[in-house]
Amino acid sequence: MVYMSSGTAPTFVLVHGAGSNSFMWSSVQRELALLGHRSLAVDLPGHGLDAQYPVAYQAPQDLDAWAAEPSTLAGTTLQDNVDAVVDVVRRVAGHGPVVLVGASLGGTTVTGVANTIPGLVDRLVYISAWACVQRANPIEYMQEPEFADSLMPSLAAFNIGDPARLGVGRANYRTADPALLAGLKAATMADVTDERFRAFLNILQPDESIAVMTADARGHADTWGTVARTYIRLTGDRSIPLAMQDRLIAEADALTPGNPYEVHTLDTTHAGFVFRAAEVAAVLDKSAI
Repeated sequence: MVYMSSGTAPTFVLVHGAGSNSFMWSSVQRELALLGHRSLAVDLPGHGLDAQYPVAYQAPQDLDAWAAEPSTLAGTTLQDNVDAVVDVVRRVAGHGPVVLVGASLGGTTVTGVANTIPGLVDRLVYISAWACVQRANPIEYMQEPEFADSLMPSLAAFNIGDPARLGVGRANYRTADPALLAGLKAATMADVTDERFRAFLNILQPDESIAVMTADARGHADTWGTVARTYIRLTGDRSIPLAMQDRLIAEADALTPGNPYEVHTLDTTHAGFVFRAAEVAAVLDKSAI
């Protein structure tokens, strides 16, 4: 294989989505390693081993107490996320090319990094991720007609506490309510078994900062728009519907017609791609050529 720019093998820097952490990438990292690639999955601030799991969230749950529990993620900003990943990319770039990959809400961080240090990122890869161009952030895009088929708005009953007061969206991933679990599975990974779905739930954390979701996350033509980019469409996605993914691709290509997305398509769901890791890694492998 002939690698990009410097002639050395790239490092894949992987950025997780909302309520998640670096562990979500473990299956993809395994497949990348089997293809001979280095990868580094980051934990955004307040995620991973720094995540908050109050006693009231444990079993038996005390939902009233948990609803009032202050969040350590309150006030965490998109800029905090970008700064953390910029630091990682600066360090990794000393060893060769960097392919920066974002899934779902992680796309906003990936875009921010490319706005900040475009010269240190050799390629961006979005996996059904928010890559904002015309609208400022995911919340604004969620008001658009291309989002109408998303099943996420129907899951409001998952939420615990008042997001405006807490500063976070707080989801009860440890609920035993069969209707709620069925709804979340339909929205995120309808193509996997119930056992795999529950296994994935157990790596999630409940809080995600509202400030991250509402910040201006638009890519800029003169920075982000100069970096080669790939979009992996997920046809079964009922969280970010395919129509919305295609709108994001089209907006970006219109902004920088000389640097369009390289587009790939996988027949899987919003989070179900982690169980199709060999296929994801094969696309990433091609992006490193």
